[in-house]
Amino acid sequence: MGLTSKKLLVLVIVLAVAFFVATIWLWPRLSRQGVKPIAGRVGLLFGGQLAILAALGLSINSYFGFYSSFADLFGTNQDPGQVVDYTAGATNGKDGLEHLGSQGVGVPGGGSPDKAGRIDKVQIKGAKTGITTPAYVYLPPQYFQKGFSKQNFPASVILTGYPGTAESLITRMKYPQTATEHIQQGKMQPMIMVMMRPTVVPPRDTECMDVPGGPQVETFFTKELRQVISANYRVGNAPQNWGVMGDSTGGYCALKMSMRHPDAFSAAVSLSGYYNTHNDPTTGDLFGGSKQLQNENDMMWLLKNKPAPKVWALVTSSKQGEWDYSRTVAFMKAVKPPMQIASIILPSGGHNFTTWNREVPSALDALSQHLTQ
Repeated sequence: MGLTSKKLLVLVIVLAVAFFVATIWLWPRLSRQGVKPIAGRVGLLFGGQLAILAALGLSINSYFGFYSSFADLFGTNQDPGQVVDYTAGATNGKDGLEHLGSQGVGVPGGGSPDKAGRIDKVQIKGAKTGITTPAYVYLPPQYFQKGFSKQNFPASVILTGYPGTAESLITRMKYPQTATEHIQQGKMQPMIMVMMRPTVVPPRDTECMDVPGGPQVETFFTKELRQVISANYRVGNAPQNWGVMGDSTGGYCALKMSMRHPDAFSAAVSLSGYYNTHNDPTTGDLFGGSKQLQNENDMMWLLKNKPAPKVWALVTSSKQGEWDYSRTVAFMKAVKPPMQIASIILPSGGHNFTTWNREVPSALDALSQHLTQ
């Protein structure tokens, strides 16, 4: 049974209930003094509490999609198996991309790529950084239509939070499904999406930084990823062709990478993102003792001390339920031309999928309209 298995969750819940019943039933018999009765009481209490916490943790992980497997949870190496042609369209890529297979989008007509689009599962490797990570590439219906056979499309990198799973962008946030529906309705222009998590060197949270003496994640996203995708799909490599969007840590990464690298991304969407790099046990030392590097990864510091980048950005928050609302307002007020700012501010909403699912449709439409083919 896997970490996200419903059978495992049910088993742990049953175990927690069993411990509860056993505690009530056996407690009178274990009320005597002595090593064995005391050990029995401790065992029942400890086992019951552990089972309850495990059930709660599994439920939260199932809802938010933090970890997809035990290997993901414990950070052990999990090299992907190589799958060749298990569906139509699975081919060897070039310049750092390997096609692992394809799947439908999961909307009416999803079996026909020219009607609903297609999702490719790929493996991307940076030539200089050496970073290798899986991703899903959404191709819109027009990509397969004869009238668009020679056309390049705009593209956006779509990021999860930390640690996140790329699958949640498809199964829980439904980016591809929303894109296909909105393209069909004329709300959104056809756009390729590269869906992945920012945790490309798990389990470390690099905050999308080039870590001194460590993984060069910012270089991977702003240069290598774009080059690999452009070499394998009909996507331009100019900044006006590229956007980046994410939630939580992915939102911070999106905003930061567009502001620090307007030559890579011309538009960004930050769903409940924050505005300066976290520094905690999951990140380790990201700055190598450099205060300047720390400042340059603080968005408020950039707005105050650096020329405003020529990018469009959309930020989201909620007046009630989001801890970053006041900082989001302060950030918007600090933006100055040529940078452009837009927002989605909900009356209430927490830092969760339910809130982001309310924001994704309109944010995705707006992002696509700020990119060019």
